[in-house]
Amino acid sequence: MAVPMPSKRRSLVVQTSMDAYTPPDTSSGSEDEGSVQGDSQGTPTSSQGSINMEHWISQAIHGSTTSTTSSSSTQSGGSGAAHRLADVMAQTHIENHSAPPDVTTYTSEHSIQVERPQGSTARVAPKYGNAELMETGDGVPVSSRVSAKIQQLVNTLKRPKRPPLREFFVDDFEELLEVQQPDPNQPKPEGAQMLAMRGEQLGVVTNWPPSLEAALQRWGTISPKAPCLTTMDTNGKPLYILTYGKLWTRSMKVAYNILHKLGTKQEPMVRPGDRVALVFPNNDPAAFMVAFYGCLLAEVVPVPIEVPLTRKDAGSQQIGFLLGSCGVTVALTSDACHKGLPKSPTGEIPQFKGWPKLLWFVTESKHLSKPPRDWFPHIKDANNDTAYIEYKTCKDGSVLGVTVTRIALLTHCQALTQACGYTEAETIVNVLDFKKDVGLWHGILTSVMNMMHVISIPYSLMKVNPLSWIQKVCQYKAKVACVKSRDMHWALVAHRDQRDINLSSLRMLIVADGANPWSISSCDAFLNVFQSKGLRQEVICPCASSPEALTVAIRRPTDDSNQPPGRGVLSMHGLTYGVIRVDSEEKLSVLTVQDVGLVMPGAIMCAVRPDGIPQLCRTDEIGELCVCAIATGTSYYGLSGMTKNTFEVFPMTSSGAPISEYPFIRTGLLGFIGPGGLVFVVGKMDGLMVVSGRRHNADDIVATALAVEPMKFVYRGRIAVFSVSVLHDERIVIVAEQRPDSTEEDSFQWMSRVLQAIDSIHQVGVYCLALVPANTLPKTPLGGIHLSETKQLFLEGSLHPCNVLMCPHTCVTNLPKPRQKQPEIGPASVMVGNLVSGKRIAQASGRDLGQIEDNDQARKFLFLSEVLQWRAQTTPDHVLYTLLNCRGTIANSLTCAQLHKRAEKIAVMLMERGHLQDGDHVALVYPPGIDLIAAFYGCLYAGCVPITVRPPHPQNIATTLPTVKMIVEVSRSACLMTTQLICKLLRSREAAAAVDVRTWPPVLDTDDLPKKRPAQIYKPSNPDTLAYLDFSVSTTGMLAGVKMSHAATSAFCRSIKLQCELYPSREVAICLDPYCGLGFVLWCLCSVYSGHQSILIPPSELETNPALWLLAVSQYKVRDTFCSYSVMELCTKGLGSQTESLKGRGLDLSRVRTCVVVAEERPRIALTQSFSKLFKDLGLHPRAVSTSFGCRVNLAICLQPHRLGKLAEQGTSGPDPTTVYVDMRALRHDRVRLVERGSPHSLPLMESGKILPGVRIIIANPETKGPLGDSHLGEIWVHSAHNASGYFTIYGDESLQSDHFNSRLSFGDTQTIWARTGYLGFLRRTELTDANGERHDALYVVGALDEAMELRGMRYHPIDIETSVIRAHKSITECAVFTWTNLLVVVVELDGSEQEALDLVPLVTNVVLEEHYLIVGVVVVVDIGVIPINSRGEKQRMHLRDGFLADQLDPIYVAYNM
Repeated sequence: MAVPMPSKRRSLVVQTSMDAYTPPDTSSGSEDEGSVQGDSQGTPTSSQGSINMEHWISQAIHGSTTSTTSSSSTQSGGSGAAHRLADVMAQTHIENHSAPPDVTTYTSEHSIQVERPQGSTARVAPKYGNAELMETGDGVPVSSRVSAKIQQLVNTLKRPKRPPLREFFVDDFEELLEVQQPDPNQPKPEGAQMLAMRGEQLGVVTNWPPSLEAALQRWGTISPKAPCLTTMDTNGKPLYILTYGKLWTRSMKVAYNILHKLGTKQEPMVRPGDRVALVFPNNDPAAFMVAFYGCLLAEVVPVPIEVPLTRKDAGSQQIGFLLGSCGVTVALTSDACHKGLPKSPTGEIPQFKGWPKLLWFVTESKHLSKPPRDWFPHIKDANNDTAYIEYKTCKDGSVLGVTVTRIALLTHCQALTQACGYTEAETIVNVLDFKKDVGLWHGILTSVMNMMHVISIPYSLMKVNPLSWIQKVCQYKAKVACVKSRDMHWALVAHRDQRDINLSSLRMLIVADGANPWSISSCDAFLNVFQSKGLRQEVICPCASSPEALTVAIRRPTDDSNQPPGRGVLSMHGLTYGVIRVDSEEKLSVLTVQDVGLVMPGAIMCAVRPDGIPQLCRTDEIGELCVCAIATGTSYYGLSGMTKNTFEVFPMTSSGAPISEYPFIRTGLLGFIGPGGLVFVVGKMDGLMVVSGRRHNADDIVATALAVEPMKFVYRGRIAVFSVSVLHDERIVIVAEQRPDSTEEDSFQWMSRVLQAIDSIHQVGVYCLALVPANTLPKTPLGGIHLSETKQLFLEGSLHPCNVLMCPHTCVTNLPKPRQKQPEIGPASVMVGNLVSGKRIAQASGRDLGQIEDNDQARKFLFLSEVLQWRAQTTPDHVLYTLLNCRGTIANSLTCAQLHKRAEKIAVMLMERGHLQDGDHVALVYPPGIDLIAAFYGCLYAGCVPITVRPPHPQNIATTLPTVKMIVEVSRSACLMTTQLICKLLRSREAAAAVDVRTWPPVLDTDDLPKKRPAQIYKPSNPDTLAYLDFSVSTTGMLAGVKMSHAATSAFCRSIKLQCELYPSREVAICLDPYCGLGFVLWCLCSVYSGHQSILIPPSELETNPALWLLAVSQYKVRDTFCSYSVMELCTKGLGSQTESLKGRGLDLSRVRTCVVVAEERPRIALTQSFSKLFKDLGLHPRAVSTSFGCRVNLAICLQPHRLGKLAEQGTSGPDPTTVYVDMRALRHDRVRLVERGSPHSLPLMESGKILPGVRIIIANPETKGPLGDSHLGEIWVHSAHNASGYFTIYGDESLQSDHFNSRLSFGDTQTIWARTGYLGFLRRTELTDANGERHDALYVVGALDEAMELRGMRYHPIDIETSVIRAHKSITECAVFTWTNLLVVVVELDGSEQEALDLVPLVTNVVLEEHYLIVGVVVVVDIGVIPINSRGEKQRMHLRDGFLADQLDPIYVAYNM
């Protein structure tokens, strides 16, 4: 069987796209065109060639529709070729042909077989040509012959407008995750195909009752005194004996009351066929039994469930969902249980979470009315009505109801009676849960059919006395006992050579979980100890069961002690490949399994492959056991789809023929049928974990972990094993409860031993090992671990472990290969005009200053000091600056004349009191305000060089004063000017403790100024001399001062004036720190140059009044405003809930055209978007918010949003044109690939504003200094008149950084001198035009070169990893990452209790693996506020790294991943 498939495959991940299909030349349809590997091989002649090609093209089009992402209209109904293709692909081995296969050999005999949901095989005759595309209403092809040209046209029209998302990911450097290559030496099944195994005939004995109710009626009337059930109290004393007579009369009473006493006569609440819940505690089997048979008699369907103890029981919500879907409205319960249910203050039983509203009905006899004499239940023969529903919890925690019909119930009892050889009046001891599974089938149902006497041992008694069941077997001389292997295990532990034990009466010891890997050791050990007490080997009868198939197999009790039970010693390695290989016992890595007996009477069993179509296994292959019998469940209640997949399976032979016309049922058990028809179970489908192609069983791993000194360390053997999916593979997680007295040392020793044991025995790595305190894992009603709840807690980070060991380094083996850097191409082959290897060179520039005609009066002055003097003469009363206080009122203002006069006085002070020469440096230590501005111009008037310095924080002198001292020293300041208040602070005791106050230069206090004017105002001789120094601490923690010349300062102001269109009539609101960069220029310089009024708002005032800035903007009707990210964050967090009240106070932002965030980093898109969204209701236009970008070498490269002309493409949809989405994986390779919004691995980037006039930008390779094409990420280089002229440092390392200010390209334009910004970014031509019609180039800043991390040969930006980590858990408030000896260190701040700290470790590791393909080396959990942040709101990752290495972080927890 083969299928027409396109031959060209570009990669495993990519759906072949349309351009991969080149139709062959139709005239040459010769043999080499390839033909189908079918039953008949025809060679197409050229006349058939056209059909061949058209069919192929039609398949091609449909092939592309199977890609989930691309939308296409060619999918027709459910029978499209795409579906056919997908179905067939799932089942066939596709031959690759170099040309399209021939389709004409397909005739209806050799048609494709498709698995239909019904399980039958439907034959689909393929349609020829493109009949799929062009079909008239009656199904006749319009034309089977269409020319190739038209066909191509049709194809083009069918193609989606945009390439489907997946296409974006095809590239030469595609980071494909390593696909695990199959091991060439892996074992493969070699046996013949297995045969289905029949159980013995179900012999119908003459006196078998026609239904279970009939059996109850019979025993209840002919031997009413016979004991049916004896219950025990917690001391092991018989509490109550229920006889068959009592069971019969009470069940009748319950049946009568259910049908006649609920609701009204006209509207009974419960009718025959309705479902009712049975809620009975585990220590009251008698009440349960009466209620269960009462339901059978009333013909209503009992749904036994657990007693809800609290409103938040593990899994309780899912049980509620089951009750709701079964339409349960009534719950039957016992008196004691009803009293114990949680109640509301009014005494009502609350509705449990997720449960339907229930009427609670107590079934004790004293509460019920007696049925009238003439009322009698209707006892029918067993039929196909539902008898009861047994609940089953799935792997994912969902609860399903398995329906069992009355005929299945009866047949199951008969099969058990025959298999176990039950006879009337035998005594049976039952330790199991009587509400479901083996305990229900033997202890409640089959026992009544055979009038047996059940001794029921409650779980609470077993806890107190694990030997109680053995004592009861002796006391009652019981013939049969139903136990689990744990009951045998605890009995062994508790057994201290008791004399009076005699087990010779037992003819059958049913081990309910005999299919578990650890049951065999319990059975062996138990036999070993109790053989001397009369226990015979052949008595131990393990059985296998499942909720769907009921009893699957059971070992028969024999009288022949010579026939030893079946054993299999299987190679663990073989099992992981699903292959049976017998091994020798002495090896460690083997699994010894015991048989669970023979197939049930009247049943047929086979094993099918666990995934894909249910094909019969070979004899040496592990498969899922399937059973065909009457005695099984029939469906999952209300879930027809899941029912089909489980209860209606038709196993196939290798030729594809079903082996039987009757459906089989999947048991959920993995195993094989061994010699002699013995059934062996090696695991459960639910516990299956497929790790890199090998299958491991959770139970086997539990068994291995328990074998590592279990009793010493793990609390009561409580271990949970499950897998989580991380990075496209399953990863094994082990969670264990540790004993209360174990030490940290014990736990790590145990953990490392478990890892070694699992590695050597199973050859698989453990991803995460977590230890939790004793008794903290969610429990199932009988005290086991609730697995799905545990997994859920682990994944949502609320497991609260006390110890965690993650081993991603050892077990994540499918990471992409590390990137090998390719050598760059030489310049000769690269440069062709403005192209770099086929791409446009990434260069852009702002408007040309020479071209701009403007009547800028300030241009005729070379120096800012001259501009101020000219303004003081021409417009003396024009207000330049207004300072607001925290109440929003004017604290101070300055006109041109006031500023000029004040500057003159300061100049006199500097010359007379400070005795300064021109060119001396002066440190200005002022709070944000007017004094700072006056002091700056005073320095210019005196010919001194000012340096603005942030004053020390009075509450935090110890950490802030040393920075002030350092700047003063590094800048070689000859004197320090400040206010009276700060003068006092500098001389205070705290200051003396923080720094050496004796080494300060002279301090001048400007609150006390001389009254005279200077003789003359200094005029610099040369525009290239130094105007001021700009000092700033970078994100990497470096203090760098740059030199700004007079020429650069004036050019800077002019550039901003032109970009922002600033005139004397304009008002601008500034909420920035005025100490460095663009913030300082806007605060101090621009108003003097352009004459506009600046409204100054110190950001520190926002801490007391977050609305201050926005209220000022609204009140002064400001059109342009500038702020920082920290200001924006304060407003977003502080005013989030106050927008309504602000509206009431008249806040209106509709006049704002530009709100620029001043920054030296990648724009924080999430923050700007939430700010825009939040204040949209107050009139803020979404396009008003934009960002700027500056750095040390050039304080502003981009600034100002776009008041753009019409969009070049009308009707562009999608995000704001200034935001693009790039593929994060490409970015790691320094490539820029644009993708659609929402596509996987997409990263939104916002452009950093418009390039300032007179600025030229080029993107260069930081290593080779060659120009790059515009699809590359490189370093941003800038050339402009306002570049700084160099670093100012006291240290002699200027040579190191000299190329920061004067670099040349290594080829191309090698003349221009560029400054290197130290930031990585890219340029992109947008479809937008400027007002003057030119195309607009957008600059996107990605991150600082210093901070980028080289890992696995790729470049990562910390912010991207941090964004992922912060999303991982609600308690992570902040995160910072850095590298340490090639390890990635992630520091997270925890906002929550310390017991949550360890929950974060796996979540952080998972998210970084999934989203960035990186393994986290160390996870450090710290308190809030530990990650240092500078005044611009940027994280100081290098400071943090130093703190981590010096062990100064005082972390809550540090996890080293192995």
